[in-house]
Amino acid sequence: MDIRDLHRDLIELHGRPNKTYSEDGVRQLLTTILSQNVADVQTARASKDLFAAYPDYQAMEAADHGELADVISEVGLMNQKAERIQRSLQAIREETGGEYTLAFLDGMDTDAAQAWLTDIKGVGSKTASVVLNFHFEKPTFAVDTHIERLATRFGLIEASTTADQAHDVLNELIPDDIKYSLHVLLISHGKEYCSAQNPDCDNLVCETYCDCEHC
Repeated sequence: MDIRDLHRDLIELHGRPNKTYSEDGVRQLLTTILSQNVADVQTARASKDLFAAYPDYQAMEAADHGELADVISEVGLMNQKAERIQRSLQAIREETGGEYTLAFLDGMDTDAAQAWLTDIKGVGSKTASVVLNFHFEKPTFAVDTHIERLATRFGLIEASTTADQAHDVLNELIPDDIKYSLHVLLISHGKEYCSAQNPDCDNLVCETYCDCEHC
């Protein structure tokens, strides 16, 4: 399969996605932590509650752990995610000498920036890639459950491929200039057509590229 052909046909079906980048890298990181294994609606609610509850990142880092977990109770694994949020804020503060900014990552190459983020316990390849691509416009390709499912059905990865392996394979396979748009397009396709259960295969992309049992 030519990955650019897939990209072209996804644009034909869904339209070319607009580039929308986050203005605050720390907020992007914390929101992505909240989104781990959670639906978008729950993430949005928990994110709204989190940033309304504290006046700044310093207060968020210093908050009582149980209180913070209650604030983000809309999402699953709230205790673990509260730990990840405070651990991330601590790592950022210590790296910058007291500031809550990820601006220093902009001066790193992509691999070094990815390594710095994933060195924080609870921040995996997907979370780091979202931050680097959606805030810094670095050429990373985040692999979530939708993308992993479609990549398997489209034959880009094997069914036995782990999440970390999928990240490595797809980042190597997908050209840098389409990483952002293909990420957005595959998620849109996974939600609208190629769902986990009862997918709608009556579309050009699935008919051309998908080899799942439903097609």
